[in-house]
Amino acid sequence: MTNNTSTEQSLTKKVWTLATTLAGVGIGFTDYITQLTYLLFLKMDAENVEMFGENSAIPDGYQWHDLTSLDGLDLISQYEETLKILSAQGNLIGTIYTKAQNKIDKPVYLKKVITMIDEEQWLVMDGDVKGAIYESILERNGQDKKSGAGQYFTPRPLITAMVDCVNPQIGETVCDPACGTGGFLLSAYDYMKNQSASKEKRDFLRNKALRGMDITPLVVTLASMNLYLHGVGTDRSPITCEDSLEREPKSLVDVILANPPFGQRPAGSVDLNRQDFYVETKNNQLNFLQHMMLMLKNGGRAAVVLPDNVLFEGGAGETIRKRLLSDFNLHTILRLPTGIFYAQGVKANVLFFTKGQPTKDVWFYDYRTDVKHTLATNKLERRHLDDFVKCYNPADINNRTETYDADSNPSGRWRKYSIDEIVARDKTSLDITWIKQGGEEEERTLEELMTTIKEQSQSISKAVSELEKLLGDIDED
Repeated sequence: MTNNTSTEQSLTKKVWTLATTLAGVGIGFTDYITQLTYLLFLKMDAENVEMFGENSAIPDGYQWHDLTSLDGLDLISQYEETLKILSAQGNLIGTIYTKAQNKIDKPVYLKKVITMIDEEQWLVMDGDVKGAIYESILERNGQDKKSGAGQYFTPRPLITAMVDCVNPQIGETVCDPACGTGGFLLSAYDYMKNQSASKEKRDFLRNKALRGMDITPLVVTLASMNLYLHGVGTDRSPITCEDSLEREPKSLVDVILANPPFGQRPAGSVDLNRQDFYVETKNNQLNFLQHMMLMLKNGGRAAVVLPDNVLFEGGAGETIRKRLLSDFNLHTILRLPTGIFYAQGVKANVLFFTKGQPTKDVWFYDYRTDVKHTLATNKLERRHLDDFVKCYNPADINNRTETYDADSNPSGRWRKYSIDEIVARDKTSLDITWIKQGGEEEERTLEELMTTIKEQSQSISKAVSELEKLLGDIDED
């Protein structure tokens, strides 16, 4: 274990030191990691041939040794032709190299990356070590504000807690329709992989149980490689490059774990014409919520990160909430604090629901009021969510005890509301809080203050625009 840990730490440091060097000459972290992925796959294919006598999965003329023997512009030319050829392949290779392009146009720096990869034996490393190295690089890239990669990265402690609660079982299918770099799928895989010694079940888990989709080619590459390094999808990647919302689900699944993108549907996206949707809206997260509700098998379970407006927005939001309460058991809502996501100021919740039975009670865990996390000084760790998971009681969600008591513990974070109390609220709002905030002044960084000011000014600007439009309509009358 110590050896694995030291290997992981030393290699991560080596990979990241080179990233810092390349950043100094204008090669961004995300571009570097993408090229690292393309090259690492070629190196591992070469090791498979040399060490195990397997046939190469890469076409002749475009293998690892075809790159390592070159320098200068010949190297750039060969590498770019290799990416072009491999992006046109089928199965796993085509997925790894989805729309692949070279982003390191200076031969000396491309040679540096190739040399670093060539110095290591990657295939013989334990899958957990290879995977951990890659995951740590993805996480550090997510922390880099310039890269914008944080939007694809959900905090791993939150993912782990969600998986612990949903309790996926080997033999079940698990899907993330907005999979980013594959964190939810990998966590579910780790949770299930030791549940059975059956070769049939383990093969199913590695090759058929997991499914992920993402609309961004770069992310599909990173997610596919992430799973591949962990031993998942070694023939055909479980990740596909597609817009999940464009069409009805191809098949239903047992478990959904996801953190879909927030905000409006991106400009230029295909207009949705989903006859199966409950209501038409341009709100991205509401569309993903509808899609996931429809993807679940009867009895299927979901844990989904969604922003606050899903809990209280009228119109389409209220319609979807009512359907969620009538056709699903929305049994738990975890209210999350700000400061845990790489995007500043995000106010989000985790909704846990099961398909096929109406909601009787909604249990809320308030992990927001008077909870302060920052990415630098008090980063979210799994232990911070231990009390929530204990209260959730994954072994039997029908056997729970409130920690809230109006008299003895009004600040208890775990509280139940009946369906009658919920539907009596304006717009069937699930935006509920009961704990009074403490009197201490909240410490905030200058960046967080600026983000808050920007958000508030945008809200004011929007309100003024709507008021001006309203006044204009009145004048016309």
